[in-house]
Amino acid sequence: MFAKGQKVVCINDEFPPMAHLLFKFLPKKDSVYTVRAVYIGRGNYTRAQSGQRDGEIGVLLEELVNPRDPSLKRGLHGELGFNSERFAPLQTNEDEESAEYADSVARPELIPA
Repeated sequence: MFAKGQKVVCINDEFPPMAHLLFKFLPKKDSVYTVRAVYIGRGNYTRAQSGQRDGEIGVLLEELVNPRDPSLKRGLHGELGFNSERFAPLQTNEDEESAEYADSVARPELIPA
């Protein structure tokens, strides 16, 4: 799962035609984004298919702000977001260096008392 402020990279930008009508901005494959919010999604953005994939985790991105979710009841506010499965955590050189350092640090030998 992702956290607010985490950098992610889009790994799937294949959207159905309806998404191009509903969203103002869609993520592009291999582009880096910053997670703005994480929420429990409803599985689909069309009313007829809403809720078919309960438990989906959705994300909003700092770089992409979309219109209000049209399936929400009047008076409720919420933005169209994206399934978190479309993204992977961004791997940086710092992450790799930290892992290499952890592997290279000698672990103390434990001697029974």
